[in-house]
Amino acid sequence: MIIIIAAVAKNNVIGRGNDLPWHIPEDLKHFQNLTNGKTVLMGSNTFTSIIKRLGKPLPNRKNIVVTSDKNFNVPPGVIVYYSLQDALLALKNQEVWVIGGASIYKQVFPLADKMYITEVDLRPVGDTYFPNISKTEWREISRKQYEGFAFVEYERINKL
Repeated sequence: MIIIIAAVAKNNVIGRGNDLPWHIPEDLKHFQNLTNGKTVLMGSNTFTSIIKRLGKPLPNRKNIVVTSDKNFNVPPGVIVYYSLQDALLALKNQEVWVIGGASIYKQVFPLADKMYITEVDLRPVGDTYFPNISKTEWREISRKQYEGFAFVEYERINKL
């Protein structure tokens, strides 16, 4: 199963300068709770931003990085694949949580089964965007509304 998790603004912005354009502690805790103990797949920019923020890979998770850079350095325990196809093939019998960035989301979007989206009630300036969520492809199955954001779960209506 492929699951996408992202925080997305009203204008589909998900990042600016390889960082989040907002700080929502509840979202970070939600992300941690959902992905703890899971396999998380990300692009090299997302991995770099996590290292910058935490100083280490995401703890208590199997960290998978997809990059075309054959010289991309990662700490021990982090697994690198040089194409999304290779990564997904190697992980085909596992639940995979896709955590960004934009290029990885775009590539995996047609393959995903579920999405956990934090809808952020802002329209920030950004340089990284999430794909449009089509109501003909995705069905909202739960929503928890909070001040300034909502946790929304989607499932694919008809998987290709």
